[in-house]
Amino acid sequence: MNKLKRIAAVIAMSIIAVFAQAQNVVTDNNDVMKSNGKIYVVMCVVIVIVLGLFFYLIRLDRKITKLEKE
Repeated sequence: MNKLKRIAAVIAMSIIAVFAQAQNVVTDNNDVMKSNGKIYVVMCVVIVIVLGLFFYLIRLDRKITKLEKE
């Protein structure tokens, strides 16, 4: 479970770092995405992918722990 906490902490810090750096970037493409409302779709897809990977890792960790106990 300690490894899982470390992985979760690394993922959380990576996401925070990406969002912090994304605040300063201003480009024409970003303005077009915001005006069309597509930036929200992109962010939702990214969040769904990250959450899916996170839950996959949790499930995999539980299965491996169960196999190690047997």
